Amino acid sequence: MNPIHRGKVEQGKKIYDNPSRYLVQLSKLEGKRFEEVIRREKSKRSLNQNSAYWGIAIEILSECESFGGYTKEEIHDALRKEFLSKVDPNTGLTKIRSTTDLNTIEFNEYYATIQRWASSFLNIYIPDPNEIPGYEVAL
Repeated sequence: MNPIHRGKVEQGKKIYDNPSRYLVQLSKLEGKRFEEVIRREKSKRSLNQNSAYWGIAIEILSECESFGGYTKEEIHDALRKEFLSKVDPNTGLTKIRSTTDLNTIEFNEYYATIQRWASSFLNIYIPDPNEIPGYEVAL
């Protein structure tokens, strides 16, 4: 696994959030070639997005007759398998992404996909988080 070191740029210099971690990793490469990729940090899905997902979408689906016998975690896993998976062409195995790996835009798309699926397949309306008091989330 390739470590990711986060930070910011100030006056043209890299300022690492955890410089000692960076230096430890760098010391492991002593005498070896390396490559460095610098890109703008992607925003991870927010805690508000996660709360809305579990408190609205998963909650509504868990009360649906079609999901009788499913735990909320099983519903979550089934949705991830359906909407966040792809087959790895190198192994033929299915890789399922974690919602914690999604950035805010990807998470919004995931939530919207669940809304569309629930509406067309189950005839269930899952509201946007902003429609429910206490779940104000930018979609």
